[in-house]
Amino acid sequence: MPGPLVIAVDVGTTATKVVAYEPSGRAVAEAERGYPLHAPHPGHAEQDPEQIRATVESLLAEVVAAVGPGRVAGVALSSAMHTLMALDGDGRPLTALTSWADTRAQAEADELRAGPGLALHRRTGTPVHPMSPLVRLRWFARHAPQLCDRARWWCGVKEYLLLHLTGRLVVDHSLASASGLLDLASLRWDAEALALAGVTAEQLPELVPTTQALPLAAAPAARVGLPTGTPVVVGGGDGPLANLGVGAVRPGMAACSLGTSGALRVVVDRPVVDPAGRVFCYALAPGLWVVGGAVTNGGIVMRWALEALAPDLGPGAEEALLALAAQAPPGSGGLLMAPYLMSERAPRWTSLGRGAFVGLTREHGRPHMVRAAIEGVALQLALVLDSMRAAGIAVDSVRGTGGVMRSALWQQLLADAFAMPLDLLDGQQGSGYGAAILGMRALGIVDSLEATAAAVRVVRTVEPVPAHVETYARLRPVLDGLYDALAPTFAALRALDLPTLPPR
Repeated sequence: MPGPLVIAVDVGTTATKVVAYEPSGRAVAEAERGYPLHAPHPGHAEQDPEQIRATVESLLAEVVAAVGPGRVAGVALSSAMHTLMALDGDGRPLTALTSWADTRAQAEADELRAGPGLALHRRTGTPVHPMSPLVRLRWFARHAPQLCDRARWWCGVKEYLLLHLTGRLVVDHSLASASGLLDLASLRWDAEALALAGVTAEQLPELVPTTQALPLAAAPAARVGLPTGTPVVVGGGDGPLANLGVGAVRPGMAACSLGTSGALRVVVDRPVVDPAGRVFCYALAPGLWVVGGAVTNGGIVMRWALEALAPDLGPGAEEALLALAAQAPPGSGGLLMAPYLMSERAPRWTSLGRGAFVGLTREHGRPHMVRAAIEGVALQLALVLDSMRAAGIAVDSVRGTGGVMRSALWQQLLADAFAMPLDLLDGQQGSGYGAAILGMRALGIVDSLEATAAAVRVVRTVEPVPAHVETYARLRPVLDGLYDALAPTFAALRALDLPTLPPR
């Protein structure tokens, strides 16, 4: 007789994926659907929470129908981090859902960084950056005070989904630790952070562990085809859960996820932030934390290069673009790109940066420019690795996940930039599978998170090329210094605020 399944609901920034997993890790059924990220004003990145809720329930119903409700032991959730929205007293949205990509609160972030920002970062584990809900709450308090007066609750997308699925407004320690509002030492809301955000603890969801299970309410149970009371494991943030999903849970083993954006993270047994505040620290599960850094500019840089530098290749021609980049030598002949097309996060956590090509000569052609753009992303992630080591975190191996990892050129670039072997996995495991593992542990289906994660199979290891390692080791501090050198220029360009489109 077929065994039990846990259905993982992985709510991403632009799509949700729902997968039914067996305890062995085999995916039995899956469904995925996208939704838009709107930019109604410069710097805004918003979504319709009701559209996401309807998408989640539709996909969940589809997967339940495929596997049969009798096999489903429970549902476990993962979601994008740093989302924020306001609810009224009846739980109805008063705002759109704002994304981690929202940069409207640049001024508020700059103010806090000039004041209590570093102390806040060290206490809460969340960098002071426009992505942080703390910083956006401060923006709302300043720019929409009447809305704030009407807001009964402030929450993120997963909390909103849990409210509709279970009737309870709760936030897990993982997502709460990414809000900038949680004291890591006590796992309670931080009084100074709340005051700076202009909210009270009573306006935030109830804090619960990532392994907390809640019963599925009758109305949503009927809509998705599951019995009322089916356990819903609240789960956590997609970043920490990605480490679990790729089996990177032992000390020294990092997970590198690279899709539209990217991140490098390692699991530790206690919360830690480096003195300079260059890494984040988020909760994963009781007794487990994730330390690392996220970059905003990942695969999106390659898509920009395709559109801006090689439009003749046509849409969807990523393989042809990578073949073009492979024509240039490692180091792109001394051409360097600061890949800050959408500002940047780690390791400086400031929204000031812009993209820049430096070192351009007549000898450089399109292959050099494309390769320099991709190398810039790999070198930026290597700077995150340096910051993790500066925080006292040992890193001796890396596991890769994300759509970009399918490319042999990207794989080799990352291994060379990290100066470490890059392990590739059996399938594209990630945050969804991490949520499933967490759900299985919460429901007693597996005995240990660590043992289950350790069963994730490495199918290939990409070894670094020593000559390439030397090249990128010489380039990395140049990129690091480039940001400081160009900071006044970035600030001047921001102040000019020139339009990107010609007048009509």
